[in-house]
Amino acid sequence: MTRAILYVGHGTRSKKGAEEAKEFLGRVIARVDAPIQEVCFLELTEPFIPEGFERCVEKGATEITVVPIFLLTAGHIKEDIPEALEPLREKYPEVNVKIAPAFGVQERIVNAISELVRAAVGKVDAADSVLLVGRGSSDPAIHEAFSEIRTGIAERLGVSRVDVCYLAATTPLFAEGIEEISVDAADRVLVVPYLLFAGLLLSEVEREVRKRKRVGQDVLLIEPLSRHEVIQDIVVERALGKEDWRVAAINH
Repeated sequence: MTRAILYVGHGTRSKKGAEEAKEFLGRVIARVDAPIQEVCFLELTEPFIPEGFERCVEKGATEITVVPIFLLTAGHIKEDIPEALEPLREKYPEVNVKIAPAFGVQERIVNAISELVRAAVGKVDAADSVLLVGRGSSDPAIHEAFSEIRTGIAERLGVSRVDVCYLAATTPLFAEGIEEISVDAADRVLVVPYLLFAGLLLSEVEREVRKRKRVGQDVLLIEPLSRHEVIQDIVVERALGKEDWRVAAINH
């Protein structure tokens, strides 16, 4: 049996974001001992899932582990990726296909966020406010996940206020979230993008932060999550099958 790993990123219209994702996955591939490894994307960035899958088959894969590079479980994980794979399963019934889950709400990811914040700002004061910015989804499970993440961040950083907003598909949207927290903030506003890579969504956040800095607001943008090595570790574990894929809840 010849095993292949097919990494599936979201994709972006941003050339910078696409290159960042590919470079990240290149580092993952260097750590994974598998005879066949391919990178593809769900949308916006080529190659897409069918091409990546076909490449694995052409190289002799009889078992393909699909590793989605997605933080949380929503429509892309539940519907879009399985739907893209279904005709390929039918075309190649002899190929065994397994799909790893999204990263989910993990204690070590929340720890990583706290470490990225401290690396950027040094000491975090109780009077600081945190704005957690998600991609957004109409799936109710996303709101539940962010509620848990929000609590974990507040406890780890020792701040009394952590607000959540989103860049699309659900409310409150980012424009509303940053305006509301800025009006009430007692001290700095620390903007934490719950995103893996650079891209158009992060650019929107960066523009708003720069604009507010120009008018004297004490607002700081934290780096996206892929800057922390724990994200790479999670992807490597899924690729190697060294994790049972059950996501541990955050310890409060």
